[in-house]
Amino acid sequence: MASERQLPRNPRLSRRSLLGGAAAAAGAATLTTTSAGTASAATTRDVDVAIVGAGLAGLTAARDLVAAGKSVVVLEARNRVGGRVMGLNLAGGGVTEGGGEFIGPTQDRIRALADSLGVGTFATYNTGDNLLYKDGKKTPYATDGILGSVPPIDAAGLANAAIVQATLDDLAKQIPVDAPWTAAKADEWDRQTFETWLRANAVIPSAKFLFDVACTSIFSAEPRELSFLFVLFYIAAAGNASNPGTLERLTETANGAQELRFVGGSQLVPIKLAATLGDRVVLSAPVRTITKSGAQYAVTADGITVTAKKVVVAAPPPIAARISYDPLLPAARDQLTQRLPMASVGKAIAIYDTPFWRADGLNGQVVSDTGVISSTFDNSPPDASYGALMGFIEADEARKLDAASEAEVRAAVLKDYTTYFGAKAASPTSFVLQRWNNEAYTRGGPVSIAAPGVLTQYGPALREPVGGIHWAGTETSTYWMGFMDGAVRSGERVAKEVLAVL
Repeated sequence: MASERQLPRNPRLSRRSLLGGAAAAAGAATLTTTSAGTASAATTRDVDVAIVGAGLAGLTAARDLVAAGKSVVVLEARNRVGGRVMGLNLAGGGVTEGGGEFIGPTQDRIRALADSLGVGTFATYNTGDNLLYKDGKKTPYATDGILGSVPPIDAAGLANAAIVQATLDDLAKQIPVDAPWTAAKADEWDRQTFETWLRANAVIPSAKFLFDVACTSIFSAEPRELSFLFVLFYIAAAGNASNPGTLERLTETANGAQELRFVGGSQLVPIKLAATLGDRVVLSAPVRTITKSGAQYAVTADGITVTAKKVVVAAPPPIAARISYDPLLPAARDQLTQRLPMASVGKAIAIYDTPFWRADGLNGQVVSDTGVISSTFDNSPPDASYGALMGFIEADEARKLDAASEAEVRAAVLKDYTTYFGAKAASPTSFVLQRWNNEAYTRGGPVSIAAPGVLTQYGPALREPVGGIHWAGTETSTYWMGFMDGAVRSGERVAKEVLAVL
């Protein structure tokens, strides 16, 4: 691809643009209010709109529909709200994020929602040196030196990586975010994997290493699993209507998608949003069937049946596919959901009395070529009342541990943390783990991924309503797909869509 375009003379390269942590809209928050209903509270309800899923997408859609005077019920399979936004309670008090966590520039809708609910933000800890662990060697490096936040790999690798990054950003500008399958070269790009493209372009081994780690950090998937068109769309979607998406914005900490965290944990956003809806939210009610009868739909969940004029399914495509639909969904929609699997991710957080790595001049962010954990963050609270190291377990490494016990995962994670941060990391006061591959109503994360051939053949079915059934969820968003912001945007979009036909 590099030969097809005029490259900039000085393409900008930054460390997090290659090595950002997975962001995403992954997780599920516990609803701590008592205002939500349960399936046993009522056996039938009759409303304008039934919403499947009490994640950020479903709850946002419900908020907007209620504001427009419509009656709604939100049916949630779990005993908590939040979907892929989950708070993990700590043994010594406090909470840490087991799923979606970070927000950053151009993520306007999640920020506006949080502001409206009084949920504040604070900067992700980013003071001090990063660590590169490569070829058995640990190298601290400054994020504000002559190379910026670029890991100290060889000069040839840096030059190659800069060209690859600039090429990706340039090609992403050619992707219509509302219909990536209509791009002029969509067929060409959708015929190859990201791995194939990288092998032809990231020709220096150290540059290929950077993009391999970037890929698993962003998608929780290996480059061989992803359509190149899907990767370009994901980059294009990392922006808004005024700011084109860039790889750097996807993966940076400062000025990027990992810039800010929520005070009290990201779970507070869906918790507070659900509280405004009261008993319209019904927990522990997994939806089993959606049946059309005349002009109405019957949505049957455990313990409750809802009759509605319209239905919004706000669940990941593979989970939405497990509902039984009568009449059957169009083949294109069903075939799409068969081809959008969830990626593979877990989060491991070790808790310490203090964030001791800060005293060593480190910011808690690591990039590694080995181990179970290849990228980490400082997940400590804003007052640093305790220390928290969070690591992502992703892609192949996550799958290897799917059947492992929590004790086995803990041992493997702490071995890596000790390698990176020294002996103090071996003895946390507590340890929490969230493995999304094994979560019943998500089965992976942070997002559904597309292999070659999927977007060009089945993409138009992603948002297309089927009669009175409408689709939401971060996978349906045109901006920030896979992130909390994308989930909120999809909820706002689907509410307008439904209101237009009610």
